[in-house]
Amino acid sequence: MNSIDTLLLEVADPAAARDFYARAFGPDLPLDFRASEAPTEGFRGFHVSLTLAQPADVDGLVESALAAGATEIKPVAKSFWGYGGVLRAPDGAIWKVVSSSKRNTGPASREIESIVLLIGASDVLATKRFYVEHGFGVARSFGRKYVEFEPGTGRVTLGLLSRKALAKDAGVPIEGSGSHRLVLLGGETPATDPDGFAWEPVRVAR
Repeated sequence: MNSIDTLLLEVADPAAARDFYARAFGPDLPLDFRASEAPTEGFRGFHVSLTLAQPADVDGLVESALAAGATEIKPVAKSFWGYGGVLRAPDGAIWKVVSSSKRNTGPASREIESIVLLIGASDVLATKRFYVEHGFGVARSFGRKYVEFEPGTGRVTLGLLSRKALAKDAGVPIEGSGSHRLVLLGGETPATDPDGFAWEPVRVAR
């Protein structure tokens, strides 16, 4: 277990979710879907960031996601760090669509440069220790504020923020309970991290 192969979203209607994500973000994201009615309420303790090259790319992806049925949490806007906005998918998962650039340098594209899963940790250092012990290399670390792990062979980069900081970044209240409605696929043995995020081996999950 040292990389994320796939993000498995637990949803009420897998076929509808698959259709939404294909229309919103394209068919090539490392996503899979599993039917679940597990109770969940409020903030689920994570969001997924899609990083693009320029503002025009962000605008195009956000427009298609809204047309497919997403709702806007934070409208796209320039900020100190770049340009982007935050959306909620119909299944409840939160997606951040961003670019570090504030200027367009060419024709708009739907190419996604990176995919980052950010987990809101109750104790960033304890969760960091769990992932290091399970084979993840640390790419960047700023004490209890932020940790980014090496992606390994997976397409998804894993990062940690405190739960409070992540909720603020997503633009939602910190309160939440029940299932995360997210399973991380990768590695050879099942595991559960300190914040309750479950890992399943790919061959078992499928």
